[in-house]
Amino acid sequence: MNNETPTYIKSLVTPTTKQAQGRKVWSIDLQQVWLPFFTATNTMGDTAIPSDAIGCPLRLGYDKAGQVRFSQSGRHVVRVVKEIADNVRMVRDNFTANLLNYAGQVAKDNPEGYKAQITQAVKAGEVIATHDKAQLSHALQLRAEAEAEAQAEAVAKEEQAVAKAKGKRELVHA
Repeated sequence: MNNETPTYIKSLVTPTTKQAQGRKVWSIDLQQVWLPFFTATNTMGDTAIPSDAIGCPLRLGYDKAGQVRFSQSGRHVVRVVKEIADNVRMVRDNFTANLLNYAGQVAKDNPEGYKAQITQAVKAGEVIATHDKAQLSHALQLRAEAEAEAQAEAVAKEEQAVAKAKGKRELVHA
């Protein structure tokens, strides 16, 4: 990595160890990441998330009539409390803005290097895209052939059943 790259950006692209996973909010663990983060931001006065929201961030979902909500599978609905969800959304929006700002600044400060990186990526990606396109085309052709064969077999069975039924005599009651 480059010495000019900010530490916070370096930390984003450096692998860390795996930890136990729990409920995710924006694909980030609520218990292990968001709650300690928001506890720290409350401590420093950067946020004012109510203590009950941090203490019990998962709440039972209710419908408009005030009844407990259930999913189509029959399980009760559990949601993340609004104050946590809203702050996660704000962090996500700010994070996205910071990423775009950093990319724009690098493109402005080093346009040749940035353009070279894009050219290299596009060239490397073309090989993969061409291979995937050929594989998909082949797979679709095989699938169409299999479906046509299955359709032909179904029609043949139907014709056999009709022919067999015509071959049987109907009993006539007198």
